[in-house]
Amino acid sequence: MGFKLPGIVSPKRSLTRSSSNANKTASKTLDIPKGYFAVYVGESQKKRFVIPISYLNQPSFMDLLSQAEEEFGYHHPMGGITIPCSEDTFLDLTSNLSV
Repeated sequence: MGFKLPGIVSPKRSLTRSSSNANKTASKTLDIPKGYFAVYVGESQKKRFVIPISYLNQPSFMDLLSQAEEEFGYHHPMGGITIPCSEDTFLDLTSNLSV
């Protein structure tokens, strides 16, 4: 469903992951391209993902953010939004979203 434009990254390729390290948080904020934001996902060890802002239009992603708000509130010491689910659950959900 949908169409592909030259120069547009496919949804599965737009999701990038990097390891979280408190010492690198400040430099990583520069690694976020326009139209994307960082989230930290995981139950014990958090992994950083840079995802498109367009995910905010998806009801299933908004449900996940509501759960994050209930568990963590608005204080995010890692510098990005912390999402309280397993990495596999997050990847399953985002793989089904359109950019």
